[in-house]
Amino acid sequence: MIRNPVLPGFNPDPSFLRVGEDYYLATSTFEWYPGVQIFHSRDLANWELVARPLNRAALLDMRGNPDSCGIWAPCLSHDGERFWLVYTDVKRLDGAFKDAHNYITACETIDGVWSDPWYVNSSGFDPSLFHDDDGRKWFVNMRWNHRWAGSGVNGANDRFDGIVLQEWSPEGGLTGPVTMIYPGSDKGLTEAPHLFKRDGWYYLTTAEGGTGYEHAVTMARSRTIDGQYETHPQKHVLCAEGSNGAVQRTGHGQYVETHWGDHYHSFLMGRPIEGPDGQGRFCPLGRETGLEKVVWRDGWLWLERGGMIASAEVDAPGGAVSAPRAPVHRRLGGPLPPEFQWLRTPEWERIFRCEDDALVLIGRESVGSWFEQSLVARRQEDHAYVAETDLDFAPDTYQQGAGLITYYNRHKFHAAILSHDEGAGRTLSVMSCAGDWPAGDLDWPVHSVPVGPGPVSLRVEVDKGTQRFRWKQQGEWQALGGELNAAVISDEGGQGEHASFTGAFVGMVCFDVSGRAAEARFTRFDYTPGAA
Repeated sequence: MIRNPVLPGFNPDPSFLRVGEDYYLATSTFEWYPGVQIFHSRDLANWELVARPLNRAALLDMRGNPDSCGIWAPCLSHDGERFWLVYTDVKRLDGAFKDAHNYITACETIDGVWSDPWYVNSSGFDPSLFHDDDGRKWFVNMRWNHRWAGSGVNGANDRFDGIVLQEWSPEGGLTGPVTMIYPGSDKGLTEAPHLFKRDGWYYLTTAEGGTGYEHAVTMARSRTIDGQYETHPQKHVLCAEGSNGAVQRTGHGQYVETHWGDHYHSFLMGRPIEGPDGQGRFCPLGRETGLEKVVWRDGWLWLERGGMIASAEVDAPGGAVSAPRAPVHRRLGGPLPPEFQWLRTPEWERIFRCEDDALVLIGRESVGSWFEQSLVARRQEDHAYVAETDLDFAPDTYQQGAGLITYYNRHKFHAAILSHDEGAGRTLSVMSCAGDWPAGDLDWPVHSVPVGPGPVSLRVEVDKGTQRFRWKQQGEWQALGGELNAAVISDEGGQGEHASFTGAFVGMVCFDVSGRAAEARFTRFDYTPGAA
């Protein structure tokens, strides 16, 4: 069986591709660097991270990008000779304008050095590249409308101004007319277009309804690539709206016919759980990636099991089974472990370095910076887990701090921070920011724990909606502060699931707002699924 999600934790907007007997999923990374995660599988049930292609300044520099901006909705394709990757770097989230810049890069191998990008346009986000069987390439995009109400082509949401098509080539860029091919259904917020061709029809799938609990995959078709597309008789192939199952927020994916002759569709999904003290449901793991089996009937795709509700378990080709999840123990030193990323900057050597026996974080700007923040973290992939690290750090001012952090964005995090107090010397305390601005502000407890010289071990225990920090130097683990609300570190924390679009991370952080670049050495990082 395929167990959904196939990519647990923050892995949204899955572009799905088959090349021969190899399968790939490319997912959004937003402000996390390097940009775009590409996974590979041979059985659809088990996936391995094989590339993060946007890994140098020529391809991506997100310094200054707000939270939940950066890389939205990549599209991975292959034209028989090369892999192609379309991506959007979004520079603004709030307000009428988006400032969404679209690029294309290419590579002969999935894990090779990708070309310097072609800039395409900035007219909208979530574009794709379609390679027609006559050799022509087509750039398909949603068009963003910053104007007043009533000015768009779809009354359900004026900002999403239809799906547009234009021919593109590496030599000539965009050429020919811009054609609006699909206004969207009455669900609105029509985005993330993907084209494919089958039996003389051009099929278009889009994401609709926003990225929350009303999300959907909508399908349409036309006999010509630029013709007006008729909508699926059911409108949506996938939509969990109004259901109460474990798999929610389903939408935004892509269709693939397998070499076994089966048919699957990828989708993003959320697994909500109940927050503490009746705070409502929340998705700490963000938007994850799932797969559903689909069938063709009367010229349209339908879920094999009927309806529009995705399942937690799906039949896999050849009887493959998703492998169970296991603890990950990292002795830090040498290359950065593959599960870790950092924020925004291509100049990673300014915020960390990998020595033979440690990961050294170089204190730069504050935890809330959008420019140069020394924070290296991995995705939370389980509703309950324990993470531990060993830290050696010698701060000499309260302006320096380093430690273990559970992080969503600059206004949603908890951290166990080793710093300095004028009267007590080295101290440990909990630093929190519990909700989107202006609802959330920094909370630094008055009481802190004095710590003796030498390395310190830090531990966080997350159990669904609650978490606790612990520490030790010798002997048993000791509590650091009390129980914390983990529900704020989620899409829904603060202003709700439409205000932020990433997922929870856990990792290591260091800051030095004195400007002296104090260094913190981390020698171990363990992540263990399951409650303590």
